[in-house]
Amino acid sequence: MPRHERILLKLSGEVMAGPVGFGIDPDRVISLAEEIAEVARAGVQLGLVVGGGNFFRGVAAAAKNLDRVTADHMGMLATVMNALALQDALERTGTPTRVMTAIEMRQVAEPYIRRRAMRHMEKGRIVVFAAGTSNPYFSTDTAAVLRALEIRAGVVAKATRVDGVYDKDPLKFSDAVMYTEVSYHDVLANSLAVIDASAVAMCRDNKLPIQVFNLNVGGNIMRMAMGEPIGTMIH
Repeated sequence: MPRHERILLKLSGEVMAGPVGFGIDPDRVISLAEEIAEVARAGVQLGLVVGGGNFFRGVAAAAKNLDRVTADHMGMLATVMNALALQDALERTGTPTRVMTAIEMRQVAEPYIRRRAMRHMEKGRIVVFAAGTSNPYFSTDTAAVLRALEIRAGVVAKATRVDGVYDKDPLKFSDAVMYTEVSYHDVLANSLAVIDASAVAMCRDNKLPIQVFNLNVGGNIMRMAMGEPIGTMIH
């Protein structure tokens, strides 16, 4: 039995790239879509927010010389490419999917309208939210929390490449200790940088839990959706 009726799943753009680290790995996207589709078939209403780092990283050197607002808009467009790739893969599994963008591009995707997004989910469609919030200076973590609050999701699930929230970077320190639960306050006070600080503050102010888990372990999206104790719960 799913723990939450509606979940906002936040994916980094890098997960779309697979081992290459850049662009889109079709095999990785298909396997990811199959996992997500399985959760949708279990009766969970899903909203997805995907980052754009797999594309934007390739132009990061050039972006250093760009105006910050321009660079952020480029990053938003990268998330749209990932969202379309994910939609294509999900629909290959037979799962109806809609891409909604915060920046209008009607020939490509629907503009984001909160009530329409909720109606799509009520009808069993997965909604992929793209182009962040449409505003510069906001991360896709913050966009994910904003959309989760707007659609009344029960949790923001952040899929990462580590098992959860640690007291220090586990990829650099072998003695890093993972928390199974941690408070919003401790994440902010100790700068536990697994999720953007402004996103954590929004969750704290609105009592929205965040679950951080490892996407690279097969079946973890379903385990998270079913309420199994994986990763770290921030609440």
